[in-house]
Amino acid sequence: MLTLKVSPVHPELEVVASAVEVLRDGGVVAYATDTLYGLAVDPRLDRAVEKLFGIKGRADGQAIPLIAGSLDQALMAAEFGDRELRLVREFWPGPLTIVVPARAGMSARMLAGGGTVAIRVPAQPIARALALGLGSPITSTSANLSGSPAPASAPDLDPDVRAALDAVIDSGAAPGGAPSTIVSMTSGSLQLLRAGAIPWERVLRSAAES
Repeated sequence: MLTLKVSPVHPELEVVASAVEVLRDGGVVAYATDTLYGLAVDPRLDRAVEKLFGIKGRADGQAIPLIAGSLDQALMAAEFGDRELRLVREFWPGPLTIVVPARAGMSARMLAGGGTVAIRVPAQPIARALALGLGSPITSTSANLSGSPAPASAPDLDPDVRAALDAVIDSGAAPGGAPSTIVSMTSGSLQLLRAGAIPWERVLRSAAES
């Protein structure tokens, strides 16, 4: 397994490029998000998604969220209406995940057989650099066995998870804190799917003002 050390604030792009090559080859990379450590694969590669499910012991029918490097990249992977775009321009980069229709090209296993995807652009520069380097959003599921606590640093990775990884980007301890807030407008009205770092009242207020 490849261990790559980077700065959490100014990640060295040549180091990130090594992790991107692992993703291109269908590998699984652990990296710090703006909360805890997550697992990245190329969501367009069925074999990579299958490996990710196997590492986590994740049940079928559980979709995997995505992190994009920019709004333009998110628009390549998913379809955003005017209301969703107003929210992302208010809260991205940041901890707001929006469920929107997925565009073609993503692994059906990653979408759990559905037609929507949960996606965001985070404030964490390493996560954005990985996605931008790959030229595609990356997965952002937590770097743990399903049902176990998510690790806050590379040394905290479960030994079984670590043994199955292809690379770890070690940028020190992740900030922790509340997960991203998840919302959806796919039913026609704004819905809260998971409370998180951005208060629901703030999302509602922003939606009402736009």
